Amino acid sequence: MPVCEFAERLKQLPPYLFKEIDRVKEEVKARGVDIIDLGVGDPDLPTPDFIIAALQRAVEDPSTHRYPSYSGMNNFREAVARWYERRFGVELDPEREVVTLIGSKEGIAHLPLAFNNPGDLNLATSPAYPVYHIGTLFAGARTHFLPLLAENNFLPDLQQVSGEVARQAKLLFFNYPNNPTAAVADPAFFAQVVQFCQEHNIVAVHDAAYTEMAYDGYSPASFLQTPGAKELGIEFHSLSKTYNMTGWRLGFAVGQAKIIEGLGKIKSNIDSGVFNAIQYAGIAALDSDQSIVLENCRILQERRDILVAGLKKLGYRVTAPKATFYVWLPTPTGLSSAQFTSLLLEQAGIVTTPGNGFGAPGEGYVRLALTVPAARIEEALARLARLG
Repeated sequence: MPVCEFAERLKQLPPYLFKEIDRVKEEVKARGVDIIDLGVGDPDLPTPDFIIAALQRAVEDPSTHRYPSYSGMNNFREAVARWYERRFGVELDPEREVVTLIGSKEGIAHLPLAFNNPGDLNLATSPAYPVYHIGTLFAGARTHFLPLLAENNFLPDLQQVSGEVARQAKLLFFNYPNNPTAAVADPAFFAQVVQFCQEHNIVAVHDAAYTEMAYDGYSPASFLQTPGAKELGIEFHSLSKTYNMTGWRLGFAVGQAKIIEGLGKIKSNIDSGVFNAIQYAGIAALDSDQSIVLENCRILQERRDILVAGLKKLGYRVTAPKATFYVWLPTPTGLSSAQFTSLLLEQAGIVTTPGNGFGAPGEGYVRLALTVPAARIEEALARLARLG
């Protein structure tokens, strides 16, 4: 039997960050260590009962068991448009400016296939969700990384992009509220993105997965609220974090009609859409009074406050995030991201994510996720205190 060689694109991939964390975590757990997992951003709060009930009703309808539409049910896309108008004041054409996704990760990964030719160049912020670069790589394109630095409030400095790089760029990936830094962007920054993309004929690709996880009265904006953004951009959203539906795999992309059409053409040749019963559950979530979102934020803010106050008491330099459910923690002096991550896991049983795993500018940080109950966060702080 011939031995198959992996394609070059697979050989170029770094180990997937969260898969490697899971491997090390299981090794430590096997030694009998009680693990407190502040690593992967997977909500521990349950999916609301009314969403589950909507799924159950839909599953009992045999008509939902047939192939779904590639671009998503009309009813679901209309619910997305209603939600966008209520939440952001952005009007969308459900037929031309909305496409349903099997989670936003899938759509982000597939987008470069619609707009990149081999050898093309995309821009992406770094540190970042790894899929921006991996989707680019799978399309045969290259990534030019834009560093997110504390001195610039973890916003990319678009003025530092050379004219030659800007002329080559096809897509610009960015994400606010930001994973992993928890930084937020103001309207002035979004306006800079629009101007930059207009000048250089670049598609703006905004990952907005965390707009509904915000605290202290802060309400993150949609990029599409920015004048001119809908003429040159696409925005990705997900029900995963907003409604505690990570395992359901339901998301959507909205924006300029031709960009949406391009992504839809790729999807129609690769997948067969989202199970209609799940889309009905998504409609129930989007059309709800959003009280579950407010409750989620209340719980997460309580956890944030406990963690940030405890870290500050222990002498760590840390800023309370205004949004996302992440805390971007600088490592102690003299320790790299990997060293601090290893120390916390081996000596305290605390799983974190090394910042450099999201890109080189993340060196010197670890990411903590607020995805365990408050009591477990307090236990983690007690363990940190014992480390000295």
